[in-house]
Amino acid sequence: MNADDTTVTESTTAFDLIGGEAQVRALVDRFYDLMELEPAWAELRAMHPTPLDGSRDKLFWFLCGWLGGPQHYMERFGHPRLRARHLPFAIGIRERDQWLACMERAMREVELDAALVERLRAAFFNTADWMRNKGG
Repeated sequence: MNADDTTVTESTTAFDLIGGEAQVRALVDRFYDLMELEPAWAELRAMHPTPLDGSRDKLFWFLCGWLGGPQHYMERFGHPRLRARHLPFAIGIRERDQWLACMERAMREVELDAALVERLRAAFFNTADWMRNKGG
């Protein structure tokens, strides 16, 4: 969806700009499809359970709220407590960068608006960097 396709106001959220739940689901599905298909993200994939259905749903629910849409995740699980929920996984710079690269490609492949991709790239980096719990 292009930002030009909608009237952007101060109250317009990233969720609105993406195109709502259908497009968030498409983004999440492409992200996990790429994670499964691309050898470059094998380490990232290994950190996730098989099958990925639960991971797909949780990221979808989380992103809907994080982007300013419905709070599906919080309705099901309460506060995301992202860092605490990810502490069992060794997340360093390599894992952060793999996650970000996979998400970046997914955003491009679902054809998000370039300005929105830039905005999300910065926000994703800040969140992913905060998740690091090991050196390197």
